[in-house]
Parts: sequence; structure tokens; C-alpha cells
Amino acid sequence: MADSSKTEKATPKKRRDERKKGHVAVSKDVVMICSLLGTFLMLKMLFPLMYRTMRDFMIKYISLAPMAETLSDHAKRAYLDMATAVLKGAVPIVVVSMLLAIFGTGLQTKFIFTKKNMVPQFNRLNPLKGIKNMFSLKSLIELLKNIIKITILIIILYQIIMGELRGVARTIDMDFLDSAVFVLNSVMSMVFKVTIVFLAIAAFDYFYQWWDYERQIKMSKQDLKEEFKQTEGNPEIKGRIRNLQRERARSRMMQAVPTADVIIRNPTHFAVALRYDLEKDSAPMLVAKGQDELALRIVAVGEENGVYVLENKPLARGIFASTQVGAEIPPEYYGMVAEILVYVYRMNNKIIE
Repeated sequence: MADSSKTEKATPKKRRDERKKGHVAVSKDVVMICSLLGTFLMLKMLFPLMYRTMRDFMIKYISLAPMAETLSDHAKRAYLDMATAVLKGAVPIVVVSMLLAIFGTGLQTKFIFTKKNMVPQFNRLNPLKGIKNMFSLKSLIELLKNIIKITILIIILYQIIMGELRGVARTIDMDFLDSAVFVLNSVMSMVFKVTIVFLAIAAFDYFYQWWDYERQIKMSKQDLKEEFKQTEGNPEIKGRIRNLQRERARSRMMQAVPTADVIIRNPTHFAVALRYDLEKDSAPMLVAKGQDELALRIVAVGEENGVYVLENKPLARGIFASTQVGAEIPPEYYGMVAEILVYVYRMNNKIIE
């Protein structure tokens, strides 16, 4: 039974960890139905070939029987040819069924491969644990499913046999080929009916396995707290978070460049974008700053949006080193920046009150 304290859905990290262990939801009935479908399709495709093979076989050996030197030689050749014919028909069916079974498993597991499941787990040999598992909910459901499957199989076989009784009786008067065709048709009918019924069982089993898997990997609130601590303490995760935060901050900063009144550069290594709104700002504000490649991007965006750009190496370096984005420039730069803003306003015919 699942721990009653585990009430929370599994996190993506928990799911990844479980997959690495090879613990995924897999329905054996889905694998079986894939194999059954392969068997049915191959029987349907190979039916004409199987019929022709049997017909040619019978014609050949019935006609050659009088010419055989000994009965044993004739029987030996017939046996070898029959075995070859059976193998030619059986091998494709077996191969396709196996491939579809592998595909059915891979479709559910996303073709995960883990060495852990290949290592013998001796704790499974514990008799007490085995007895406990015998009376678990999962074992009871598996037992119920197997009983249902066996019952359905018996019913289908019974219906086919009862439905074909007259045909079976008529096979006494049929030649070998007609009898073989009758048997093949009956087998195909049985496989088809079993496949259809088991398809419904496989669908139910798949959803049950998915529900049971989700129940097993549920987490408690304490598990979530522990995972959060581990994740936050991971240097790689922290580095990714910091990089993401820097990228977002840089994106917001670049969006603010068009609102600047002037960009001061040095000339390629540093660039600072300043804004001064007479109604909102008590002093010029630094809306963006950058070094090297980022400085060139700030200048390019500013020029695209009609922001005035000028070169002043000491001022650009000083504001870059002393001021954070979104903060007012230090008082020691008021005079120099004021002169620049007055010049820019005059160039733009902007009135200063």
C-alpha cells in the first residue's frame, strides 16, 4: 500500500530519477496485444502463401510417391520439405511478433535502457516479502485480470469449436488441402476474436498501470521540501537560475533603451543610456549600461530609435562603474550630464522649464 502521507504529485525531478532507475509504467497486456496483432496480420498476409505451399507440397509428393525407391526415402524428403515450408511461414510470424512486442514495450518506456534492472536483486528472494506481495492490491488485480483473460479465451474457443462442429465433421470427407484451409480459417477467426477482446483488456490495464505508477511515485510534503533544498543547493541549478535572471534583466534593460534621452559611449568599450523626465525624476536615471558587445548593442538600438549618441570617455566609464541600472547618477556627474542634456534638448527642440 502507498504511504498515506504521500499526497503530492511527483515533481519533474522525481520522474526523471525514477526513469533513471528503470521504474516506469508498463502494461504487459499492451505488449501482448502488439504481439497478437503482429501474429494476426502476418497470418492474414501469409495465408495465400501457406495455402499454395501446402497445395504444391501435396501435389508434388503424391505424384512422386509411385516413383520413390523406398518409402523411407520418400518420407524423409517429404519431412524435410515440410519442415522447411513450416519454418518459412513460422519465422516471419515469430520475428514480427517479437519486434512488435519490443515496440510495444518501447512505446511505453520511450525506449529507456538502464543497467540497474539487469543486476540481480537478491532482496526479491525474501520469502516474507514474497508472501506480502501475494496479498497486495496489485497481485489481486493481476489475479483477477488473468482469471478474466482465461475465461474469455475459454469462451471464445468454445464458441469457435461449437460453431465449427459441422465443419469439423465435414473435414472427414475433405481432402488434405481443404481440411488445412478450414483449420487455417478457424485459427485466424480465433486469433482475430481474441485480439479484439484483449485490446479492451489492454486499454484497461494500461490506464491501471499508469494510475498505479502515479500512486507509487507520489511525494510527501517533506519530500518536496528536501528536494527543494537539494535543488537550490546544486551549483549547476544555481548557475542556470542566475544566467536566466541575467538574461531577463538584460532583456528588460534593452527594452528601456528607446526611452533614453542620450547614450554616452567610450567609444566601443562602454555605453550608458540616461533618461531625465522632468515630471518623474529628481535626477538623471541610468536605464541601461553595457560593456564591449553589449555596449555596441545599446548604441545600435538607441540609433534605431532616434536616441542621441555622443562620445565622452571619462563620463561613460565613471557612470558605468558607479551606477546601477534603474538608479540615479551620483551628484558629482550632475553638472556634466546637465550640459549634455541641455545640448540634446536644444538639438531636439525640447523645451526645458
